[in-house]
Amino acid sequence: MAAGITYTPIATITASGSASELTFNSISGSYTDLILIFEGNTGTSDEFGIRVNSDSGNNYSSTWMQGGGASAESSRYSNVSFATLNYIRSSSRTMSIAHIQNYSNTTTYKTIVYRTAEPEKTWTGVSLWRNTNAITSVTVRTGNNFSNTTTVTLYGITAA
Repeated sequence: MAAGITYTPIATITASGSASELTFNSISGSYTDLILIFEGNTGTSDEFGIRVNSDSGNNYSSTWMQGGGASAESSRYSNVSFATLNYIRSSSRTMSIAHIQNYSNTTTYKTIVYRTAEPEKTWTGVSLWRNTNAITSVTVRTGNNFSNTTTVTLYGITAA
């Protein structure tokens, strides 16, 4: 009988200086899925998300919904240059968990399911990278610089 699913830490990056991108390179294809955990903020409120394999073309789509208090909304982005993880607030920490499914498969587009929490709202959504290449690098990016206390950790999931 299988022992279950194992999360293997691949790497952790802590922002320093004036970084608007944090990149994990040379990701091994030996896992079934990837989990990315983000905790941090920027100097100003801004959208943030991920790019894979340095692809900055309009090859991503995202569908999300969010709620906070008595309000809720949803939306969809098509043909954008990154997979959204949604929003960072400047004054407080944002947490996000992204599950990158079947990242090393070379026959299907890549799906990213995420949950993001910031003080005013909670977001959940799904993004799609419309490419069948295996993912070998993941970049967390924003339009502004991440604070020096921002950390991103990448895990590999291995089916035991």
